[in-house]
Amino acid sequence: MTRGTLFGLGVGPGDPELITLKAHRLLTTVPVVAYPAPEHGDSLARSIVASFLSPEQTEIAIRMPLDLNRFPVEAVYDQAAIDIAEHLDAGRDVAAICEGDPFFYGSFMYLFGRLSEQHQVEVVPGVSSLLACPAAAGAPLAARDDVLMICPGLVDEDEMLQRLANVDAAAIIKVGRHLGKVRRVLEALDLVDRAHYVEHATMADQVVLPFAEIDAAKVPYFSMILIHRRGEAWR
Repeated sequence: MTRGTLFGLGVGPGDPELITLKAHRLLTTVPVVAYPAPEHGDSLARSIVASFLSPEQTEIAIRMPLDLNRFPVEAVYDQAAIDIAEHLDAGRDVAAICEGDPFFYGSFMYLFGRLSEQHQVEVVPGVSSLLACPAAAGAPLAARDDVLMICPGLVDEDEMLQRLANVDAAAIIKVGRHLGKVRRVLEALDLVDRAHYVEHATMADQVVLPFAEIDAAKVPYFSMILIHRRGEAWR
């Protein structure tokens, strides 16, 4: 019997129309679909592609806690790999969907690490929030010989300060509860007026603001701050 193939599909930042043609084709033809989900409630990744799924497809919800101190949860991915492997070994293809891009901070990489040595795996890139946020904000990321830095919001404050001190352009991702820390860093580096804020890019509840206008102590996990030292990349 021919084994099935595991497809890691990037399904973009939220707008279903940003799914690639290849991801759509695979998503609508595979018999099994797997996706990350919170311990309770609906999956964001699944919600992006819900209109493309059919009742005939088998679904595997990979439920995990959202507490960053417990992520990645090894036991959860171990079991998910076992469940997916059973379908692959039976000759059924599986599409494991992932918000954004599978290999850009994507949850799919943890399945890839567990299954790629023994099974055929194909990764289909997706539109990342790193590309969607600049488009939403009208703020190009970088130009010419600019060096772009990507910094997760959970980075230690002193380290973030050092990394951003001489940066040409930067994207601070996964801001969430770290907004206060990020604000202090940008104020110390006099970058507040050169930063844009985007949350839930391409979704119905998208918000785009100059960073200086954010009036909150906490923002969603799916938010990003874009910084360019010249103010605009084209200058």
